[in-house]
Amino acid sequence: MSNENSQLFHRHPSNPILTAADWPYPVNSVFNAGATLLSDGTALLLCRVEDRTGISHLCAARSANGIDDWQIDPRPTMAADPDNYPEELWGIEDPRITYLPEMEQYAVLYTAFTRDGPGVALAFTKDFHQFDRYGVVMAPEDKDAALLPRRVGGHWALIHRPVSAPNAHMWISYSPDLRHWGRHAIMLESRLGGWWDAKKIGLSPPPIETSQGWLVIYHGVRLTAAGAIYRLGLALFDLEAPERCLRRGNEWVFGPEEPYEVRGDVDNVVFACGYTIAADGDTLNLYYGAADTSIALATGSIGAMLEWLEQSG
Repeated sequence: MSNENSQLFHRHPSNPILTAADWPYPVNSVFNAGATLLSDGTALLLCRVEDRTGISHLCAARSANGIDDWQIDPRPTMAADPDNYPEELWGIEDPRITYLPEMEQYAVLYTAFTRDGPGVALAFTKDFHQFDRYGVVMAPEDKDAALLPRRVGGHWALIHRPVSAPNAHMWISYSPDLRHWGRHAIMLESRLGGWWDAKKIGLSPPPIETSQGWLVIYHGVRLTAAGAIYRLGLALFDLEAPERCLRRGNEWVFGPEEPYEVRGDVDNVVFACGYTIAADGDTLNLYYGAADTSIALATGSIGAMLEWLEQSG
């Protein structure tokens, strides 16, 4: 990684900030957390927790500073409910949280692991205690989904990642009511050949609305002889036509380097599902899963990311 883009994100010295050892009940691993700031400024992480059956559920952790002294729910916050939602048969995973001011609720997009593979499911909550589930909104195989926080052209917009073998690209779909989806369009294609983001890409945390466009942090997967490597890259999309890519960086900007990212249940993975933005409107706290084993934190500047895309995109 070049010195220029390696400075876009800075790992917190306390990493990893959450591990299975922190949990109030026995689990195997904690990773891939959605994130948001509550109205009182508390940072909330909705963590993917894999228990000792191998099935995942979601559990909330709250912190006043978003770094330490996490208050973790004593039991699963949102467990799979296959009796009422059969598509959650093998667990629920990888949440992304978007606050929708129009609805005065948080939208949680998550992966429902169905008998036919991963699908995109949607739930709403006001307090992260009670959840109103809409069920699967994108059938398998599909994942890596998040909503934009406002309507575009009168319609809600959903970014997701269906698989169209042998490749997997980022798509966007539109809905008038959050239940019926259409106008499907490819948003960003995985590259070909030996690129870091060849074969398979997907949205990481929800897009960030800036004056220049929707800033997207996405993950790319490179398949090597030793296995897959998950890294992060940047792209920028038009505010009112978000399927239109304005800029895309050629290089990855954040990848597995530290021991807790390189070795774990799945080696060589940094996988971000959530962030919070500080009061200055620029400092980004990026929460990411490290090697499918723990949760870590990196900080960056939105302005610096936009400047890097201007120069490198």
